[in-house]
Amino acid sequence: MKAIPELYTERMTISVLKPHEFNLLVEYENENHQHLSKWQPVRKSDYFSLEQSQRRVQESFDNFQSGTSITLVGFNHAKSKIICTCTFSNIVYGAFQACNLGYSVDNKEQGKGYMFEMLQFAINYMFDEFKLHRIMANYMPENFRSERLLTRLGFQKEGLAKSYLKIAGVWQDHVLTSRINLN
Repeated sequence: MKAIPELYTERMTISVLKPHEFNLLVEYENENHQHLSKWQPVRKSDYFSLEQSQRRVQESFDNFQSGTSITLVGFNHAKSKIICTCTFSNIVYGAFQACNLGYSVDNKEQGKGYMFEMLQFAINYMFDEFKLHRIMANYMPENFRSERLLTRLGFQKEGLAKSYLKIAGVWQDHVLTSRINLN
């Protein structure tokens, strides 16, 4: 079994959500559904059900164990509430050594630096522990917060992908960025 990370920042504990903690995800997603819906694919009606949330947390935990995708959660230090999340998906090893990054932050915690704080630690963890060379993150051109965040984190713009992802029911253009591990 792969060692579950426990990363501590000034304001958060960052770890992998364990299957028995799925209720925290249910709370986070239900409280932020409207806020996050403009940045995510359209979800089926049962996506937010207890059963589906539990299934997704178990799948995420299994993916962590296999090394194919890593979802990290930024908890308050009491680990009673999710503040933000990030997922390193589509992890490819070998000559590519890269992945995609997605993230979200609780609507009530926007603009307080939590996402930056978490991603600083999470990116270093991925570079150090998984020996990745490239992390790719993409955002819709009108998402200025993501643009600023990724720029502060050292991501470089690489181009514009037209009609890249179907977000909120519409094919959306995305700015492509990446950060290279220079170690």
